[in-house]
Amino acid sequence: MTSTFRATSLLGIRFDQLDPTAALATIEARPSDAAFAYVVTINADHFVRLADADDALRADYAAAWLSLCDSRVLRKLASLRGYDLSVVTGSDLTAAVFAQLITPQTPITIIGSDDATIAALLVRYPGLRLHHHNPPMGFIHQPEAVTAAVEFVCNHPARFVFLCVGSPQQELLAARIAATGRARGVGLCVGASITFLAGTKQRAPLWMQRAHIEWLHRLVQEPGRMWRRYLLGAWPLLSLIRRLPPASSTRS
Repeated sequence: MTSTFRATSLLGIRFDQLDPTAALATIEARPSDAAFAYVVTINADHFVRLADADDALRADYAAAWLSLCDSRVLRKLASLRGYDLSVVTGSDLTAAVFAQLITPQTPITIIGSDDATIAALLVRYPGLRLHHHNPPMGFIHQPEAVTAAVEFVCNHPARFVFLCVGSPQQELLAARIAATGRARGVGLCVGASITFLAGTKQRAPLWMQRAHIEWLHRLVQEPGRMWRRYLLGAWPLLSLIRRLPPASSTRS
């Protein structure tokens, strides 16, 4: 999908230049009966993976309706090379959609998250018209499980479809849903955002977010899962930033 928004490209990866208010307004303005379109929120880990990914994965990200930067660290590092990125985190976007766009009459579908998280979400947001499907671990490598997830979305029309199965599974799934031509609504590839919203996981305090150390909070919470991403992933990220041509040279 060709972006109609002003965008910045880093190593061929598109970042639409929308602030949180503009991103939310753009999503709100999309007709509820429009063909399924999806939003990706690219953090530093995604960026490292995408920079050297195969063409198929890059194409699934490029086909996103909105491609947003979900990393204040990436924004800071890119600024050292002269690039200006707007940041819209998946967690903030999810919270804003729930707070401002979802009413008890709004049908939503959630792919991923466990039953306890969904139950906690329903306590916080009673009366939601919610359909939930949680694929098995590693489902993206199981054709029948992928088909089941795609069909669940197609068979449960929703204004918003939250894809919460981690990257790149959720982006691959979003592309397959869109390819059917049968789904409607906006797909939001937002990882753990529903668990933060439900309160089953705690997001970093605002001061840590603003200090660009939200990653440290997640590392402390989930060291076994996050240490490789945040500690070993730092070096490839810095290497990629060095590969960026100065922004001034891309405009000449």
